[in-house]
Amino acid sequence: MSTGAGTAARFDLPEIDDFTRPYWDAAAEGRLLLRRCGECGKAHHYPREFCPACWAGEDRVTWETASGRATLYTWSVIHRNDLPPFGERVPYVAAVVDLAEGPRMMTEVVGGAGRESGPGLPELELRVGMELAVTFREAAEGIWVAVFAPRVAA
Repeated sequence: MSTGAGTAARFDLPEIDDFTRPYWDAAAEGRLLLRRCGECGKAHHYPREFCPACWAGEDRVTWETASGRATLYTWSVIHRNDLPPFGERVPYVAAVVDLAEGPRMMTEVVGGAGRESGPGLPELELRVGMELAVTFREAAEGIWVAVFAPRVAA
């Protein structure tokens, strides 16, 4: 959460530290990073210094670039949210997706390349298992967050 003199609290901004900086730097470049364990081989998201599957330490867990492909696991259309700045975005689609690499991720589904969430978005025909692709939205100056849009067939 970020606050400044004379500004409303923001509940959508990360607290970036030395450990998570590679993740946020990659997001600003349009890349989604995951962590993968060299001990058990499992990938995980959100970034943690240890492996949540086998508890291997940070010396065994490394960053890797994800494919950006996912499938929709579940979602909810949010029509009311009083926390800034979410109220300006309603309606929007809060979602959980299964990344191609295995981890499950909380995110938002947006209308497609170049289309932000907002009024009219719920008309998307969402279905469990639909194919999605990562895209990024600038949440604040220099801070980009991963969101997902329906994947267009190549």
